[in-house]
This record gives sequence, structure tokens and C-alpha cells, in this order.
Amino acid sequence: MNKTLGVFFPLYTTTLLMLLGSGLLTTYVSLRLTSVHVSGGMIGAIIAANYIGLVIGGKVGHFLIARVGHIRTYVSCAGIITAAVLCHGLTSFIPAWVVLRLIIGLCMMCQYMVLESWLNDQSESEQRGKVFGCYMVATYLGMSLGQVVLMMQTDLGISTLLLIALCFALCLVPIALTTRTHARQLSPAPLELRYFIGAIPKVLATTLAIGMVVGSFYGLAPVYASQQDLTTGQTGLFMAIAIFAGLVAQFPLSWLSDRYNRTLLMRLNAIVLIVAALPLALLPHISFSLLLGLGFIVSMLQFSLYPLAVALANDLVEPERRVSLAACLLMAFGVGASIGPLLVGLLIEPLGGNTLYAFFALCGLMIVGLSRTVKQDEAQFVEDAPVPHIAMPDSLMSSPLSPALNPAFDEQMIEETMPSIDSEPLAEEEEEVVTAQGADPDEETGLKKAWEKL
Repeated sequence: MNKTLGVFFPLYTTTLLMLLGSGLLTTYVSLRLTSVHVSGGMIGAIIAANYIGLVIGGKVGHFLIARVGHIRTYVSCAGIITAAVLCHGLTSFIPAWVVLRLIIGLCMMCQYMVLESWLNDQSESEQRGKVFGCYMVATYLGMSLGQVVLMMQTDLGISTLLLIALCFALCLVPIALTTRTHARQLSPAPLELRYFIGAIPKVLATTLAIGMVVGSFYGLAPVYASQQDLTTGQTGLFMAIAIFAGLVAQFPLSWLSDRYNRTLLMRLNAIVLIVAALPLALLPHISFSLLLGLGFIVSMLQFSLYPLAVALANDLVEPERRVSLAACLLMAFGVGASIGPLLVGLLIEPLGGNTLYAFFALCGLMIVGLSRTVKQDEAQFVEDAPVPHIAMPDSLMSSPLSPALNPAFDEQMIEETMPSIDSEPLAEEEEEVVTAQGADPDEETGLKKAWEKL
């Protein structure tokens, strides 16, 4: 374990700094817009633009890496993100923030692809479980620490934006100093969407609903907290505890998922989510301590849904299609994360912040309705089911290349589905004809030694 941390420490540090800046920016934007009375629909559009950028970035990142290589892709995207963050402080024209968030989401996905390419390239097959687990911890810790910074930096002015830009600038350092300049580029997993819509339509619809919940939470939970009259510091604590709950939930979830029926677990999880979300949806005001407790429980449940959906889907699909399945689930989640903030943002304006948790309860009902009976699922399980459960971050912190890190997938299957290609462009050095001035350096003259030294 210590060897894994030592070898991959620069990449984990970079991931933590990236997610610290991203988490802080998301909460900052929501609180800042709420403080200047921007409509819920516009806030939802700005948050959705970030997730749309993440979805688009999966294609753009592959093109950039193939064109200019991993390091140049990462460095250029970090520079663009830093500039876009600072632009939030240069303009008060709110529609421009939609474009800025789209750009940031797109560039962050490119960065995820670079990091996950390097993690996959440097890890041995028997290490992938530890490497993926540490990567998940770094992502959740980064997002949580971003909220802790907000507790100490309660000012919503330019100083907070400078801190965010500082995080994205510093995340360049470990990458720029890496001694590994080449990593294999993996081809994106093929999207066999038509096949999976026919084979597991309810699982895809469930994943879409889960994306709507998680996407709405990150962008609009700060708006809900603000309407509960919480201070900026209290909102930061609420968000930090809620996001940290996602990390805490992964460990008992893995144990339960490997021992009990996953269809039943999914249904029970959704039912408890409904029950826990209802007080936050119905009570106009709630004490801060109770809000923290209920927020922790709801977040544990909502962040458990996606790993459960992935595990259940793998039980229903043949091994050779599971890498492609992971890409389809990521896409369904990303589409849901783009739709959720738009819907909730439009409803918050007339109905109030409690709409967010009412929406969670409604999505929980949808998940219960989409879940089939245990016998129906067991009848369709493939031969090697149940597949071992893998703890993982939600797909807003993963790229289309993340299936290559999944230890549940056979390395040969990954290589066949996502074949590596030589992506790093070789610099074609054109020989320049230098016309020597003065004496010919090839001649035996007194200037020869001076020329060689030059």
C-alpha cells in the first residue's frame, strides 16, 4: 500500500488539488448567484453547462491527447481553466458564466482522461484495485476539502476566486515535474447503446435518474442551504459533511453488495432515501444539527446508488461487453446530471429550496418503480454473476477511460475493447541548414574548438 501511495503520489496530489478547486468553485458559484438574486433557472443552467462540458470533453480529450500528447493536453487545459475561473470575477454578465462553466467542464474532463491514462499505464494488473481505491479517496477528499476552505474563506468576493485559480495552477506542478513523459493512449470504449437499451433498459433509466439526483445536489444544495438562512461557513460545513458521506458509504456498501441481492439493496436504498429526504422536503425550516444529520444520511444513500447500479448491470451483461457497458453507464449518468439541475432550478424559483429534496424523493420513487423483482434479475444473471463490487466515485469525477482502472475487468478484455495506440506525437525535427559565418568549422583552424563549445 505504501509503495502504491509513493509511486502515484504526484497523480493523487494533482487529483486532490483539481477536485478541491472544482468543489469550491461549484459551491461558490451557487452561493454567489443566490446572493445577487439570480433566478433558479439560470443557476440550474450554469450548473448544467458544467456537466454538458464534462460529457463533451470525453470526445475532445481523446482528440487532444492524440494530437499533442498527455502533458501538453493537461497543461493547456489547466491554463484555460485558471483563466476561465478568473473571468468569473471580471464580468457580472451572468449568461457569460454559462459559457465559462461549459469550458471548465470540458477541460476538466480532458484532465481526468490524462490522469486516468497515466494511472492505468503505471499500475500493474494486480495493483489496479489499490490504485483505483486511492484515486476514489483523493477525489472525495478533494471535493470535501473545497468546502472546508469555504468555511474559512467566507467572503464571496474575488479572493475566493483567486484561491480557486491557485488550486488549478498548483495542480500543474506535479504533472510538469513528472519523469514519465509518455503514457499509452487508450481508445475510448465503444458505445453499444442500441444493444444495452434493448438488454438492460431499466438499469440505464435508473442510472439516468441517479445522475439527475447527484447533478442537482452538487449545484443546488448550496442554494437550499442559503434559503435555510445558513451562513457561508455553515453552508461549507453542510456540503463538506454531505460529500464526505459519499466516501464513508463506499466501504459498508461493498461489503453488503457482495453478500446480499443487489436488486433488493437498490430498492431498499431508494426507499430509505425517500424517507430521509421527506423531512428536508416538507419542513420549511430545520435546525442546523438536524440538517447536518439528515444531509449526511441522504448523501450516503444517493452516493451509494451509482456503484450499485454498475454492479447490478455487470451481473446482467456478458464479460466481453462490460467495458462498453461502463462507457454507456457513464454517458447515461452524465446526461442525467445535465438534466437534473435544469429541472430543479426552474422549480426552485416558484416553489422554494425544499424542491431539491422533494425531487430526490421523486427520483427515489422512480428508481423503486424501475427496479424489477429479485427472481426476474436472477433469471437473467450471466454465468460469473455476481461480479465483485468495486467502490468507485460518481461518474462526475471519472472519464470514459476509467473502466481501464476497474480491477473487476480482465486486462486482456480491456486491451481488446480499448486498444492502446501510439498517441504521443513524435516531433518531426526538420534539419536546418546553418550557414556558418566566417571560417568553416570543419577545417583545421584555430576557431574549431570555439565552434564546438558553442
